Amino acid sequence: MKINCIKKLSGNKYKVEFENGNSIIIYEDVILDNNLLYKKEIDDKLFKKIEKENMYYAVYNKTLKYVLTKMRSIYEVEKYLEKFDIKDSDKTKIINKLCNINLLNDKLYAEAFISDKINLSSDGPNKIKRELLSKRIAEDIIDLEFQKYDDSIFEDKIKKIISKKKNTKYSNYVFKQKINLYLINLGYDSKYIIPILNSLDTDTTNLIKKEYDSLYRKLSKKYSDEKLDYEIKSRLYKKGFNMDEINNIKE
Repeated sequence: MKINCIKKLSGNKYKVEFENGNSIIIYEDVILDNNLLYKKEIDDKLFKKIEKENMYYAVYNKTLKYVLTKMRSIYEVEKYLEKFDIKDSDKTKIINKLCNINLLNDKLYAEAFISDKINLSSDGPNKIKRELLSKRIAEDIIDLEFQKYDDSIFEDKIKKIISKKKNTKYSNYVFKQKINLYLINLGYDSKYIIPILNSLDTDTTNLIKKEYDSLYRKLSKKYSDEKLDYEIKSRLYKKGFNMDEINNIKE
């Protein structure tokens, strides 16, 4: 096929027009690799070669855009490449090329991921680590990055979370149980949570008095005297208030 003309398009693409009226969009790398700027015509063998190489560069450029839009782990790019019909060797070549120009780097990915999660979310170290492991980041890389952060950072985050979850509804015991489970689900370790919760001294005087008055109004319609007292205290105990708190209530 005789080449009629080669036109530069936007980006890194060229349009090659043939004398027979057909045309093909080709990436600049393919043009240069095959020295097409200086060829007057190409045979079927070279055309098929150009098509294969063009497919490779099309996938490469899509993958390049994928990693430039947002930092990705090597595993994420491997999964992304699965949807393209190119050889496994070409997929490996793309990954290696991106690694060589440092656009794929699991260590840098883990560093940025951990920093963002610590500074921009309430997530704890265990949850962050689980997410990184799901992206196939090596555990030794994750652990090494976490060594950069002092325990006090996570302790302060726990204290802030607890302060936002003000106890206006539960007994101290129930509140601590609920906040403990909440923090564990967020990814914090018990070694951080328990000491802070043990030092937590929330005054529940108003809360228990409010609960007592509510129960009194409700149960006094059905019980009286010692039976009423028993029923109220029993239900307060089930709500998580301890007996010292209950016995100190004054009507």
